[in-house]
Amino acid sequence: MKKLEDTGLLVARILMPVLYIVSGWGKITGYDGTAQYMQAMGVPAFILPLVILLELGGGLAIMFGFLTRFTALFTAVFTLLTAFLFHSNFAEGVNSIMFMKNVTMAGGFLLLGITGPGAYSIDRLLGKKW
Repeated sequence: MKKLEDTGLLVARILMPVLYIVSGWGKITGYDGTAQYMQAMGVPAFILPLVILLELGGGLAIMFGFLTRFTALFTAVFTLLTAFLFHSNFAEGVNSIMFMKNVTMAGGFLLLGITGPGAYSIDRLLGKKW
């Protein structure tokens, strides 16, 4: 049963951050447009490099199981924050779906932060349980 659990955690760690990895890369290639959008939503553009670091770097870290618990918990908070900052205008129909998507993803990251990365991870290879 433990092997099945570890395999499930590996699959989850591969699937969960895909959106963030793609989104982080998109923010790099569309940096100016993203900065303008953030400013239009009342978020200062100077934090964009940190957002990219979390989305792309954090997404890859979770995928490979590196600093998994810390990164997953931080990503859960970030995901909830983005839900409230960017998707709380429920008058626009798609925002309610995006809000619920973010809440659901935050729940998944929270669960990963609690359970840890499983056996097939850099964290376990290094003997770390963070």
